[in-house]
Amino acid sequence: MIVRVIGEGQYEVDDGLMERLNVLDRQAMEALEREDEGALDRSLDEMGQLVREEGRRIGDEELLASDVVIPPSDLTLEETRKLASGAGFIPDPPA
Repeated sequence: MIVRVIGEGQYEVDDGLMERLNVLDRQAMEALEREDEGALDRSLDEMGQLVREEGRRIGDEELLASDVVIPPSDLTLEETRKLASGAGFIPDPPA
């Protein structure tokens, strides 16, 4: 899958990393629902860190459609809410 970390670029990630990102995504959505900005920021930071450390960076000259977009943690709750789908930042795979 292709993951965009807003403001940093795109990364290719494998299924194992996607599973770990899904756990963090659920935590981020729960924090967003509780309006717990600190917990939301920590989840988003951890998602971005995992992608940067374990994903394969895609060069800036190559623009691919992103399957997942991870927002930065410095957005307000309302700005972050606008970027999240009802299911979170990571869409559910087709059934």
